[in-house]
Amino acid sequence: MALCGGVGAAALPSELIVHIFSFLSARDKLRASAVCSRWRECLFYPALWTELKLRVGGGSACDETPKLEFLMRKFGSFVRELQLELAPVDGFLPLHGHGEAAGTEASQSGAGGSSERWKDAMKTYLEQALCVLRGLRHNRNLRKLRLYGDTCILQDEGVLDTFHLNQVDQGGKKIKEIQQLFEEILANSRQLKWLSSVFMLGMVTPNSLAAMSNMSASFLEHLSLLDNQVPPLVPAVELERLLHLRSLAVDFCDFSATMCRLLCGRDHAPLHRLSLLLNGAALHSKPLDGTPSDDDWKALVRHSANLRVYVMALDMDNQDLLAVLKPSIPLERIHFDSYSARTSEATVELISLQYHKTLTHFILMRDDAGFPDLSDNRNEDPLVLLAWRCVHLSVLVIHGYTVWAHNLIAISRLRGSNLKVLAVSEESIDFDPDQAFFLEEDPVHNLIKEVSQGLGRVWHPMMDTSIVMSEPMQHFFHEVQSFSEGI
Repeated sequence: MALCGGVGAAALPSELIVHIFSFLSARDKLRASAVCSRWRECLFYPALWTELKLRVGGGSACDETPKLEFLMRKFGSFVRELQLELAPVDGFLPLHGHGEAAGTEASQSGAGGSSERWKDAMKTYLEQALCVLRGLRHNRNLRKLRLYGDTCILQDEGVLDTFHLNQVDQGGKKIKEIQQLFEEILANSRQLKWLSSVFMLGMVTPNSLAAMSNMSASFLEHLSLLDNQVPPLVPAVELERLLHLRSLAVDFCDFSATMCRLLCGRDHAPLHRLSLLLNGAALHSKPLDGTPSDDDWKALVRHSANLRVYVMALDMDNQDLLAVLKPSIPLERIHFDSYSARTSEATVELISLQYHKTLTHFILMRDDAGFPDLSDNRNEDPLVLLAWRCVHLSVLVIHGYTVWAHNLIAISRLRGSNLKVLAVSEESIDFDPDQAFFLEEDPVHNLIKEVSQGLGRVWHPMMDTSIVMSEPMQHFFHEVQSFSEGI
């Protein structure tokens, strides 16, 4: 009516303008706020900003700090859900899981300039972390807090070591303030249901959870705390307070038999999702001695009948893997990622035998130039046996291992359309010359045709390996979210 009468959109009531703006993305809301003062006033209505998803960092990270300060100043005190990710620093390889390659890259790029670049990145991280936490400190209605720190900046190894950190933050004053603000947020929260801090350098300590209010402890349903610290970030005594926890993500080394038994307590709600990170590089300081026995896992499964487990193994020795993969683990997803460590055929065989009733996701990644053949000196390929035994397999991703074309065809036929994702990098696929000799058409075209027929949809080898070669820690962070939200 206002538009037809020639008065214009200015005559619309504020409530209606706010409702219209609720359909805009966060980026478009900020753009629309520059149109006029009335739109700006309507666009900063609290109901429009209950959820914030922010991704900052990269080559121009310092330019984004003022924008972040503005958003947190405006919405930090009343936002209900906040997700913050620090993007990778441009031009550098991640250090975690691929330290040898990263170290070589760093040394070749020039120690002086590289060191200054890392120090600038760390300084920006400290400023942005403080900005976010200061904006949240008085928020009593926060329900979801998800924080991810880019590991190529935050690891105390490689180019950026403790010496450089001390140069940026003398006396650790900013790190201490970050820890205090984080504990203050937990103390002030009243309805926190989701708490996730993954590789946020210096933010979480073994004492952080003790600061959480009893009200939030009774509400909390998902907890994900991961860092490279030696002391466990989730002390067993704090787990006793989290009676309604349904999803947990921790370092496998920190998931002790004591924690497992506590989760079996009569007062604890059944656990639905458990995500565990195995980092071979950290085992020298965080041994696996205290992890649950098979009897502990059996007790947990009896208490939590719908429990499903997700494991990511980074540069793990096969013997260590075989020691912790107990038969009674209800393993649904497993992701192997390494620079040089080779997952053995015995490990794949064990997984297909022990977890054939529960396994749905199998990801096998290796960055080294060599492509080992898991089917060497065997009558049956272990990947084909995995596809045959694991009747619920829906995701299979392979890079860095030789996959013979005829075995790939067999996998597609065994699982058919139930295999929703079959991603195999082009360089991983090899062809048997004896079989290729009898084909009348090009072997690659024949492979594409046969696999497509087996899956019941068009299929092609994976040409863009960046899809699966992304930073493994970041993949773990996102996978834990989708895994836990799928309860």
